[in-house]
Amino acid sequence: MAASLRLRGAASGLRYWSRRQQPAAASLAAVCSRSMASKTPVGFIGLGNMGNPMAKNLMKHGYPLIIYDVFPDACKEFQDAGEQVVSSPADVAEKADRIITMLPTNNNAIEAYSGANGILKKVKKGSLLIDSSTIDPTVSKELAKEVEKMGAVFMDAPVSGGVGAARSGNLTFMVGGVEEEFAAAQELLGCMGSNVVYCGAVGTGQAAKICNNMLLAISMIGTAEAMNLGIRLGLDPKLLAKILNMSSGRCWSSDTYNPVPGVMDGVPSANNYQGGFGTTLMAKDLGLAQDSATNTKSPIPLGSQAHQIYRMMCAKGYSKKDFSSVFQFLREEENF
Repeated sequence: MAASLRLRGAASGLRYWSRRQQPAAASLAAVCSRSMASKTPVGFIGLGNMGNPMAKNLMKHGYPLIIYDVFPDACKEFQDAGEQVVSSPADVAEKADRIITMLPTNNNAIEAYSGANGILKKVKKGSLLIDSSTIDPTVSKELAKEVEKMGAVFMDAPVSGGVGAARSGNLTFMVGGVEEEFAAAQELLGCMGSNVVYCGAVGTGQAAKICNNMLLAISMIGTAEAMNLGIRLGLDPKLLAKILNMSSGRCWSSDTYNPVPGVMDGVPSANNYQGGFGTTLMAKDLGLAQDSATNTKSPIPLGSQAHQIYRMMCAKGYSKKDFSSVFQFLREEENF
């Protein structure tokens, strides 16, 4: 069993961790590791826009990596840096007893764990498997059952914060699973995020993420609508953003990730909506929210409308653009 799993009793009852809560004198190494003995190899599967910088932050904290991605080119820079690249998720499980997966969809996650060359083919007893994908909570629960049968531990730990936070190591992780294993997960997740929150049983991390992203989509559409209306009424976009951000309409979409080109630097709207969080992925997450709402008989009229808008965007050529391109979509769809 991984050394980290033997730490389970140390944080029993601990439900929330934030790097900001650490003493000022504490070094990153002290925050993110118990000892050099715990720096055994960590498996990482999925090196996309989010997985790539997450894996790099583990490297920065001294963790050797066992890497796999379905696209070999995604592994090249890690291989060049001396990390070990293998040919399947099963091979990752054979070489590492702590594995993080970061994958786009339900099917990708199922294939990585349960497929012909999946993790479960060679997983070792006592292994800790952390899935940071955003998938259906019911899928997380099913994967957890399969993992448990193999004598290993599964935790869902989706993230919030986007590519910028992934690069800076300031993600928020929403963790679901056996509480006694939270300390073991926290050791790794704390190297990639500034907030690691225990949410409850397996699936609750996904539930929190789905709710967050539904709200994010709604607020981004609202910000885009408000900015577009103000511009058409003659307001300067930078002035309007300034007013919104000192008023009650302020939100993350307006003050940190503004969708209007020229208002902010360092965001996708300043780069023709390249990079960031893709419209296709937002549509997928809103579909998960819609399914969960149907299953729980929860009314989400704004969430449902947001889902339809992002689906239309995908059909009209916005699928590979950042989700903040909803501003551009609204500008071009005058008869919407």
